[in-house]
Amino acid sequence: MTNRKTIFAEHGAKPAGQYSHAIVANGFVYVSGQGPHHPQTGELPPDFAGEVRQTLRNLEIILKAAGTDLAHVVKVNSYLTDLDRFKEYNALYTEFFPDAPPARTTIGCLLNGIQVEIDCIAVLPEA
Repeated sequence: MTNRKTIFAEHGAKPAGQYSHAIVANGFVYVSGQGPHHPQTGELPPDFAGEVRQTLRNLEIILKAAGTDLAHVVKVNSYLTDLDRFKEYNALYTEFFPDAPPARTTIGCLLNGIQVEIDCIAVLPEA
């Protein structure tokens, strides 16, 4: 039987739809796609770099609520509205994953009023 737990991070950005911030199952944390909205104000950063950093901070908040952190991320899916910004995105991403980065896929897509969305899968640290 699968051990499944729903995570709603108290300090996380409010979900924009009918989904959980994350699901913990069988030692993994599956984080829903997060955007750059500030968790307390709902405001968007004024530029692409700010959106990327806030999105990754939003992931951090949810991972912490689930009992893990960015160091335990094993897979990232990144969605950008403009793949011409990939080099800039990659440099910003490196601030959060400087060593031994997780597996990652980055695709271009249309997003609803934001420039970046990121989801991830992390493992729970051993107890």
